Amino acid sequence: MARAGLTTERLTLEGAELADEVGFDNVTISAVARRFDVKVASLYSHLRNSQDLRTRIALLALAELADRGAAALAGRAGKDALVAFANVYRDYAREHPGRYAAAQLRLDPATAAASAGGRHAQMTRAILRGYDLSEPDQTHAVRLLGSVFHGFVSLELAGGFSHSAPDAEESWARSLDALDALLRSWPEPGPEQHVPDPG
Repeated sequence: MARAGLTTERLTLEGAELADEVGFDNVTISAVARRFDVKVASLYSHLRNSQDLRTRIALLALAELADRGAAALAGRAGKDALVAFANVYRDYAREHPGRYAAAQLRLDPATAAASAGGRHAQMTRAILRGYDLSEPDQTHAVRLLGSVFHGFVSLELAGGFSHSAPDAEESWARSLDALDALLRSWPEPGPEQHVPDPG
């Protein structure tokens, strides 16, 4: 492939494809260069280093996830929105395991602020508005949802549910039922949960 055909976008997409095939941790500039049959040096006019490439893959994955999430949520509310949003994450992780891993990359504050990560938070909070949660409970719920989605998906990708009954599909559906029930009857904080004022 001619060097003239190389662009940052094409290299990033190829890196994302590579991540899905061999794992995000194995993506390097040299591995991408081999995919294009070019010397590593020819990529440095488009990418600073392997970390730059990995960051760009993470940003691509976050944007793809946000676009899917927005499409899935259109016209939905309450449990219907919760299930649709959760399924976006699970389906994306199963279709693109390397990209999904990239989406978990810790970004520096400036990069994170300019990424699609903020759209994910906005969509999650939009779902939670259907459950009438106010702060700080809304933030607690955002963290809970992220933990359940990511935890379930990560265990599933690692084969954690493949050798036991009931089926993972049933567990996923029941987990979402449980989340919906919890969000509809969010518990009031007990006295011991109030953090004392240090002043």
